[in-house]
Amino acid sequence: MLNRPTERQAAPRRLRRLGACTRRKGTPLQMREERTSSRAPARSRQECSPAERSLHARMAAHAMHAQHDARVTTVNGRAAFLARFEREVDPDGVLDPQERARRAEHARRAYMASLSLAAAKARRAKRARQAGDAA
Repeated sequence: MLNRPTERQAAPRRLRRLGACTRRKGTPLQMREERTSSRAPARSRQECSPAERSLHARMAAHAMHAQHDARVTTVNGRAAFLARFEREVDPDGVLDPQERARRAEHARRAYMASLSLAAAKARRAKRARQAGDAA
């Protein structure tokens, strides 16, 4: 039998994950055992501009990477990203694993090349807009 936390038990963990700009109005903030000065004071969503939310997210990312190895924290995301290409080249799972990996690698490279092409087009369009504004 699985021990699933009740709503009452899960609430403190959920509240701890919420950042300063994502805390819902009216929800009580749970006290920690030790208070740290690194967390910004809680604000409602309306008080945070997009730039502030971006800064809060950047601070949280830097704090996480200061405590954990990035290769460990991103292993699931990288595996899902690579599995996407394997599903694309062999949706039924009938290919030999080496052949599937080879094709998936080429699909990944094609995807990266398409991103590179899109970025080059965007840079070219930006230069054309800036040249048009300067004239």
